[in-house]
Amino acid sequence: MKHAWTEGEIHGPVAYESPRPIGAAAPAWGPESAGALGFSGLLAVDKPVGVTSHDVVVKVRRRLKSPGAGHLGTLDPGASGLLLIALGAATRAIAVWQGGEKTYEGTALFGLTTTTQDIQGDVTERREVALSEEAVREASRAFAGTFDQIPPMVSALKVSGRRLHQLARRGVTVERRPRRVIVHAWEWIAFDLPRARFRVRCASGTYVRTLVHDLGQALGTGAALESLRRLRSEPFGLDHAVRLGDLDELPPHEVLAKAGRPLDESLAVLPAVTLEPAAALRIGAGGRPAVTRGDAPLGGGPRSVVLRDGAGHALALGELHAHPEDPALAIACPRVVFPWAVRTGRGA
Repeated sequence: MKHAWTEGEIHGPVAYESPRPIGAAAPAWGPESAGALGFSGLLAVDKPVGVTSHDVVVKVRRRLKSPGAGHLGTLDPGASGLLLIALGAATRAIAVWQGGEKTYEGTALFGLTTTTQDIQGDVTERREVALSEEAVREASRAFAGTFDQIPPMVSALKVSGRRLHQLARRGVTVERRPRRVIVHAWEWIAFDLPRARFRVRCASGTYVRTLVHDLGQALGTGAALESLRRLRSEPFGLDHAVRLGDLDELPPHEVLAKAGRPLDESLAVLPAVTLEPAAALRIGAGGRPAVTRGDAPLGGGPRSVVLRDGAGHALALGELHAHPEDPALAIACPRVVFPWAVRTGRGA
């Protein structure tokens, strides 16, 4: 098999902000916030075919001299397109962006079944193809909305502590539990049967090659994914992504200027709570200050709200809990505290 697999966890008034649209004005990210950590945020890379997602992370880390780097959502070696790399302190917030919708363009090759559900694997069956465009469109409608998908053997998922792709390399096939996936839209762009180009918008965790494989089984012809390119990983697109080759050709500051998105701006996908100075210091010192609740959401998970200082810098990710005595207040509970907040809190 030709796949290589890697994988990328004081009481004071508060102002509640709705999620800020990407591209809208964001607080400046200065060296006073980054400190010795250098750039913290997301880097958009246009991954070429033939390299693993891990290869991209290694190159980015080495070229930008980042103390930490990790990718959001694996792209197979045979796939290209948008790969988001978290740098510096942004690696602590990967879960915030990892669940975003994905948009892909690809080519399905009908009449072929392989061990990996794409053309990188060994061919297990060939069939004659006598399909119409309408038959393909009609069959694909069964794979829209929410449904269960059995993940492929060649994947990074674990069963009994072992990666499925490790078992597959040994010729072992195990039962996999279906996983709930969501396909928001699956449209067909062009037909040149036995090939057909498509665009699919789906929830994170959906295997596109499994969609193609299952469609082929439903049609009775078999099908394998011939090519795949990721266009978007919400709310980010390829528009400002840097090519992998640019990492060698451009100085680091130009790479970041072109394709980097600072942490403060990247976290604009979440609601924000702005703290007064005393409350901000308590966050950095590990406290849970009471804040004026306003319209801020309660609960929602450990990374549902960004806790910011008055300058707009992200201090922590957390959630708000109801105050036990005063319904007008909430308790700010930080779950992920960024290093500069800790340093400030210790100096309080």
